[in-house]
Formats: sequence, C-alpha cells, structure tokens
Amino acid sequence: MVRPSPRSAPTPASTGWSTLHRHHIGVDVGGTRIKYSAVDMADGALTTPVLQRPTPEPATPEAVAAQLELVVAELSEAASAPDPEASVGVALPTILRQGVACSAANIDDAWIGLDVRRFLTGRLGRTVQVINDADAAGLAEVRYGAGRGSAGTVLLITLGTGIGSALIVDGKLVPNLELGHLELRGVDAEVRASALAREREGLDWPVYAERLQEYLAHLEFLFSPDLIIVGGAISAQHELFLPLLRLDTRVVPAELRDAAGIIGAARHAYLALPPPEA
Repeated sequence: MVRPSPRSAPTPASTGWSTLHRHHIGVDVGGTRIKYSAVDMADGALTTPVLQRPTPEPATPEAVAAQLELVVAELSEAASAPDPEASVGVALPTILRQGVACSAANIDDAWIGLDVRRFLTGRLGRTVQVINDADAAGLAEVRYGAGRGSAGTVLLITLGTGIGSALIVDGKLVPNLELGHLELRGVDAEVRASALAREREGLDWPVYAERLQEYLAHLEFLFSPDLIIVGGAISAQHELFLPLLRLDTRVVPAELRDAAGIIGAARHAYLALPPPEA
C-alpha cells in the first residue's frame, strides 16, 4: 500500500536545481531487490506502492542499468508521473565520491571506479544523482521520518547483514561513513552487533542488547549525537531490545522501513545541484 506521510507535510526546500519538480523517481538497489517508486517531495509520500524487481545476477552496471531503464519507463506511465525533466535518484550499496563508486557491497566489482552518475545519466536519458544506500535512508528519516524536526546531530544506524550508518548535522549529510567497520573487541562492530550476528550466534534479546549497548555507547562517545535512529528490518521488533539500552542519547526506531532508501534517493535528486556537464 502507498505509504502515507507520518506527519503533516513539511514545506519543500527552496534551494537546489531540481526543486522546480515536485515528483522524483527514487530507486534503492540492494543485493537481492531493486525497490522503487515516485516520491512527492512535499511530504515524502510515495505515489505508488513500493515496487520491486530482482537485482540481476551478476549485478553488473550494464545489467542494473537495463533494469533501471524499465523502472523509469514504468513510472513514466503511472499516475502522478514525474516530469521528464525531473532527475532520478539512485541509492547504491557503495561508497560514492563525486558520483564515482569506490566500493561494491553485494553488487559486482565492475562498479568500482565507474562514474556512476555519468553512466546512468547516459543510459536513462535523464539526469541521475547517486547516493550511498545508508545515506539515503538517513536523509529520508531526518526529513520525513523518525528524525523530523530534530536539530543538531542525528545518527542513523541500520542493523542487517552488516551495519549501515548515516550522519546528518544540522540537516546536512556527512557522506560515506562506514561506522559498521569501527573496531569493537578486535573485530568490525558489525561482526558482533549486526542483526545477522544475533541470528548467527542465536543471541537472545537481552544478550544482543548488551552487544548493541557497547557499540552505540562507543558511537555516543565519538560523535555526541542528539538523536540515534535505529533502522533495518530488526527495528520492527524494537520493543524487544531498544528499551534495554542505557544511553544518554535518545534512541528511537526508524519509521520509513522499506521506503527509506527510495525516499532518500529521490530527495537527494531533488536537492542536487546541476552536474558539471549540464
């Protein structure tokens, strides 16, 4: 079902290049699924349900681009279709610097070193803006979800196969933080505190909460956040472990669930400045 706005609609930002257009396409490319929809920037609501296609195997740039061409064609025919001049936002499981992929998680290594923004813009025939998937979720939650109206420093942590992270300071994203790879007891934190770690080791909720407490307390010491948002599929069971945490920082579950990456990718496209070649 189409996700309703969780609260009253905020006023769209007045800065950026694509803000002339209210609806933008958002795409979240994952290891197994490509999720997508058009998004109304007035309130972050999807104009369709969360739509899905399987991620190609192998997930090479060419194979993913072919799927994205179908995505854009499909959404261009839907009700409330984005204007052809509106840019497309794509969230990817990779570190991105100026549109160039510097890593590849759960997608093909052929992405590494690719100017993804330029490549997808050429393939789709529309301006494309790209963003790390955790960063996209953070943008969405801060603007439209659990962090809406929060001032200062907001830290989003997504607990899944690994640990994703996004840091937003006074509404501005600090991109490409890989806080799941902070060392904790001699290993990457995600080895001990991800949702997969809980399942792999058969941890009950109190024991898992102690693992998460140690990790989040370390982040609290490093970043002094004003709010921590916990996302990932495990956040649907937040009442089983978040109340067990003992932090000075307020910790809340994410609200946007599967739609967060889609909404954040679309918002990134909405706010983006024109690319150098435009």
